[in-house]
Amino acid sequence: MASLKDLRNRIASVKATQKITKAMQMVAAAKLRRAQMAAEAARPYAQRMDTVLGNLASGLAGEGQPPVLIAGTGKDENHLLLVCTGERGLCGAFNSSIVRLARERAQSLLAEGKDVKIMCVGRKGYEQLRRIYPDRIVEVVDLRGVRSIGFKEAHDIASKILAMLDQGKFDVCTLFYSAFKSVIQQVPTAQQIIPATLPPPSEDEAAPVYEYEPVEEEILKDLLPRNVAVQIFRALLENQASFYGAQMSAMDNATRNAGDMIKKQTLTYNRTRQAMITKELIEIISGAEAL
Repeated sequence: MASLKDLRNRIASVKATQKITKAMQMVAAAKLRRAQMAAEAARPYAQRMDTVLGNLASGLAGEGQPPVLIAGTGKDENHLLLVCTGERGLCGAFNSSIVRLARERAQSLLAEGKDVKIMCVGRKGYEQLRRIYPDRIVEVVDLRGVRSIGFKEAHDIASKILAMLDQGKFDVCTLFYSAFKSVIQQVPTAQQIIPATLPPPSEDEAAPVYEYEPVEEEILKDLLPRNVAVQIFRALLENQASFYGAQMSAMDNATRNAGDMIKKQTLTYNRTRQAMITKELIEIISGAEAL
């Protein structure tokens, strides 16, 4: 049986841990609101970008060779998986769920005889994937030094991917991230960004018809690379909001569990203390009766 001193030390240790988890929960809650607003603000722009590109691409139907970022390379042998996770842990299953989805896709592609390359954005995803696919990781992007995710970070990642595409290192690129739904719900998502999966043009007769200037080819030449960066930027913002939501929930659960543990340890301490007092009284009474 543990001594009273050991029990007091355990209770003090759990209380200290509870203070830390409570503080982390409050910090995550404070950062979540701003991250959620940024993620929600990026969604309409990214969706509208897809719509515009879909309309532009429909105008090129049957007119020569479409751009590679829309039509692809004509092959489906080499795949690049862009796995975006967090830089830190203590966020429940946030990082693991994204890695699991990417791992399942990689296993499926390898079973079909495809070649798979992995680019990791975030330290936690790299730490998990390097145990399984150490030879398939071609790039690791570390964002630990970035205080606030901006379009520059997404543009730099997109530039690396487009450079690899120009060098013929892959045919299809799939983006993995966690879409933010609520504090308690983050959905691991896989989105193909090269070639772009664009929505079909609207068939509504009342929909406006646009005339583009300059011609569609010139606009697509500029917008398609930018669309890759926009989709990555949206994924990074969604990931950031999902991370804080998952961390807030995880730290809330940890705080509650610490409270339950403190109650159990306190009850054990009181019972042990009472048993020791009772034992001492019995010894005193027994000694008095012996005299």
